[in-house]
Amino acid sequence: MSDRAALLKGIRVWLVLFVVCLVLSGATAFPLVHELRWAESLLRYLSVPEHLPALMDWIERVRRGLDTADAEYPFLLYGTDWLAFAHLVIAVAFYGPYRDPVRNIWVVEFGMIACVGIVPLALICGPVRGIPLWWSVIDMSFGVFGIVPLYVVRQRIKRLAALTEATADVAGRADTTRATAT
Repeated sequence: MSDRAALLKGIRVWLVLFVVCLVLSGATAFPLVHELRWAESLLRYLSVPEHLPALMDWIERVRRGLDTADAEYPFLLYGTDWLAFAHLVIAVAFYGPYRDPVRNIWVVEFGMIACVGIVPLALICGPVRGIPLWWSVIDMSFGVFGIVPLYVVRQRIKRLAALTEATADVAGRADTTRATAT
């Protein structure tokens, strides 16, 4: 396998991993009410309330809020539907770098900027909405963990671009040499 092919394969593997995680995190925003009920039951089964009471208190509070919203104000949950949709749409954008990484590196850089933006969003909006700091740290981890594969992809795209440029230079010199020889 050539260096170019190996780089392209590595870029695509990392992009698929990132897109799968993005789709999964988005898809889980659709059934929040049911997921939270399931998570609360699982945490109780695992005796989490005894070991991490603050976590359990928070999960119970969020579940009660979602139950109330679902029963009395279901239109509020429409916001999480749009959140899920946004994740799916952003995931589709990564088809561009999958297909032509060098030309579409900007999509990867856009994703990296979005990952960085998660941190101030959580630090500002978390306290405004009454989110515990430890939960905001969990939210921020999505940006921290999300930027890692994108950083790897960006580095590999830069190497691919340099390799492609070097190959084009060699081909150009060969054409010039042939043209001068004739």
